[in-house]
Amino acid sequence: MSARILVVDDEPDLEALILQKFRRQIRDGALSFLFAHDGVEALAVLEAHDDIDLVVSDINMPRMDGLSLLEKLQESEGGVSTIIVSAYGDMANIRTAMNRGAFDFVTKPIDFGDLEATIDKTLRHIKLLREARQRQAEAERAHASLSRYFSPNLAQRLGSDTAAAELEGQRREIATLFTDIANFTALVETLEPSTLGGLLNDYLTGMTDIVFIHDGTVAKIIGDALHVLFGAPGEQADHADRAVVCALAMDEYAEAFRARSQENGIALGLTRIGAHAGPAIVGNFGGGRFFDYTAYGDTINVAARLEAANKQLGTRICVSATLADRVKDFRGRPIGDLVLRGKTEALRAFEPLTPEQYGSPATKAYLEAFAKLESGDPGAMAAFASYVGSQPQDQLAGFHLKRLLNGAKGIRIAMQ
Repeated sequence: MSARILVVDDEPDLEALILQKFRRQIRDGALSFLFAHDGVEALAVLEAHDDIDLVVSDINMPRMDGLSLLEKLQESEGGVSTIIVSAYGDMANIRTAMNRGAFDFVTKPIDFGDLEATIDKTLRHIKLLREARQRQAEAERAHASLSRYFSPNLAQRLGSDTAAAELEGQRREIATLFTDIANFTALVETLEPSTLGGLLNDYLTGMTDIVFIHDGTVAKIIGDALHVLFGAPGEQADHADRAVVCALAMDEYAEAFRARSQENGIALGLTRIGAHAGPAIVGNFGGGRFFDYTAYGDTINVAARLEAANKQLGTRICVSATLADRVKDFRGRPIGDLVLRGKTEALRAFEPLTPEQYGSPATKAYLEAFAKLESGDPGAMAAFASYVGSQPQDQLAGFHLKRLLNGAKGIRIAMQ
């Protein structure tokens, strides 16, 4: 690749000497030269040619001297590497030139061998500098891409770790959750595109911000639905705790967002969340052209089905006992032993609660009624009826009461 050099000097015979000295490099296409006779003319040439790699400038020139030119170059964006030319005894000006950003200097009378060596050294420096800038730009682009999926701290770490950024498929212990807005497809048909765009973007921004606060990974966003991972791509010993705390925070945000939407005349449905923990294969499975960091395995399928189970149960958050057992000081109320769609074995599920909710008299009453249901106590129906009478908004308790009224026994629940 040819390097383009601007020589700035008012000596009339210098141009011919330069072209003669570097004729071989010019002929081979390694170097090309432009010439200016003072700083003013040099700035005009630089403005007209944005591909100049190096400036070789004398100090003493009419109209604008080399030091003033250096000052102008320092003010410009990107800056051009400069070699300054001055008399041998003019060290004060040479020192000033170096302080103003000159890369190197040669003295007059010019030793063309020294000039050639200095130009070669400077061009090597320019090459290394450009390669460093390119690597930085690539790292910034990688960070920007990773930031779409990962928390800022994790994206920063991955963006600076080449091996980690490859993100090849691997089996990991993770926690995962799915979210979905009830009846969103039907709502879409009633909204203007501009209204829908603003609504969905605001909702997803808030939800993903919460994920990132808890150092989660957004594996996918499909419409209004999110798939979130904890414990991948980076190890998180507390991935289960993060998943539950994040789910509660997302639920709080989604409920507040839904209330604001309804005040604005938009009947936004509630957000349902399902979460599970276990082994999964995680990695970038986007082929050679696309970045698609995602996860596969039964753990993922179970979390998705727990999200869907909320609709039948009347809950907003449904997490597996597998996940709850990994959470230190988990607080929640049991839902039942769910036989999820496509499964034959039951899975105990819980509705996680905040400390305030868990310590409330209502939760204590629910736990007492559920214990009767689990033990086969005939008083379970009366306990749930009494509870629903005092807490009519509790849809999970209403679900259990309806089951009992229809003749169901125990806590094993086949999901539709």
